[in-house]
Amino acid sequence: MSRTERRRNTVLEREPRVQEPRMYRVVLLNDDYTPMDYVVHVLEQYFLKTHAEAVEVMLHIHERGKGLGGIYPYDMAETKVALVTADAQQHQHPLRCIMEKE
Repeated sequence: MSRTERRRNTVLEREPRVQEPRMYRVVLLNDDYTPMDYVVHVLEQYFLKTHAEAVEVMLHIHERGKGLGGIYPYDMAETKVALVTADAQQHQHPLRCIMEKE
């Protein structure tokens, strides 16, 4: 058996190791100035929540200080945070959106 054939057999004998990506929670934080309707809009627009789901999450944020927008792989979570932050700044709202390791 040639060296190339041995190498090919060795590679094929190993099981590929696939690791699930680390997930991150995208969390919206409560403040005293951002209108509740705007938070509902953000949850519908960026996290694809139904209106009822968005209202439920918004009330959770209002009552408990923070609420879950969604759970995503790092790149997607980072993008969501950037989009929400930019939109809030554009509309002159102090809404904060952060990432937390799952």
